[in-house]
Amino acid sequence: MKKRISIMVPTYNEEENVELMYQALKDMFKKDLPNYQYEILFIDNKSKDNTRKLIRNICEKDKNVKAIFNAQNFGQFNSPYYGLISTTGDCTISVAADFQDPVEMIPKFVYEWENGYKIVIGIKSKSQENKVVYLLRSLYYKLIKKFSEVDQIEHFTGFGLYDKSFIEVLRELDDPEPYLRGIVAELGFERKEIPFTQPKRERGKSSNNWYRLYDAAMLGITSYTKIGLRIATILGFIVSFLSIVVALVYFVLKLCMWNSFQAGIAPLIIGVFFLGGLQLFFIGFLGEYILKINQRVMHRPLVVVEERLNMKSEGEKL
Repeated sequence: MKKRISIMVPTYNEEENVELMYQALKDMFKKDLPNYQYEILFIDNKSKDNTRKLIRNICEKDKNVKAIFNAQNFGQFNSPYYGLISTTGDCTISVAADFQDPVEMIPKFVYEWENGYKIVIGIKSKSQENKVVYLLRSLYYKLIKKFSEVDQIEHFTGFGLYDKSFIEVLRELDDPEPYLRGIVAELGFERKEIPFTQPKRERGKSSNNWYRLYDAAMLGITSYTKIGLRIATILGFIVSFLSIVVALVYFVLKLCMWNSFQAGIAPLIIGVFFLGGLQLFFIGFLGEYILKINQRVMHRPLVVVEERLNMKSEGEKL
């Protein structure tokens, strides 16, 4: 019988939200899911504010709340992934601490789970965030979906319910650079997608900046597409062909008008700077792929845990 639900909440500098999130989850279980036992797991990615102190207080009051404190900040993907595979429930629901993943969606996820779906995810059909950011996200999702061999999920951030059978799949992957959004699309069971409007963050400051967004985008591109390599190959061929054509044209013109045709240095300068810029761009693009290969070859752990609260040992996550 499906009786135990795990809620995984990743945190980083969320002192204004952790207590409110805990209370909201507790009230939701009491009101909408009274027949289920719950486990709330906070995994903190080396917060610099009072987040850990507040989580520690919650764990002292409620033994159904557990916590993992990372020794360092291990990034926006590794820490939540480790949190997922550290839960013990019949299913695990990933929820952002900033309330941009609506808590009221959880009973809907559980309802579909009870109907047989092993994966139930929230899809942002609308968002109250910055319109420019949302537009860029939309373009990115369409780009990666078009060029990926795996049918990617648009506007999916990881917010959703995962049956324990899929959590076991995640444990067995042993991927030091996991991209959960792609893994769900590639390896997940039949899923139910539920649209929702993403609310605007009301408290605290988001840790997402342009660099983190770029890092997330590159992880998706290098993990699930060959677009960078293919564009480099195709453009390299096109530019080489055009260069040969231009060289032949200049050669013929010079032969036909030896004394009157002055090629000048302008074409040479333009050609050098154009080809130099093109080469630098694709060296950087190829470097992204090499960086991800290097990180996977080193095979470092997802996270290094500094402390566990209300968890017997590392083995409990299994």
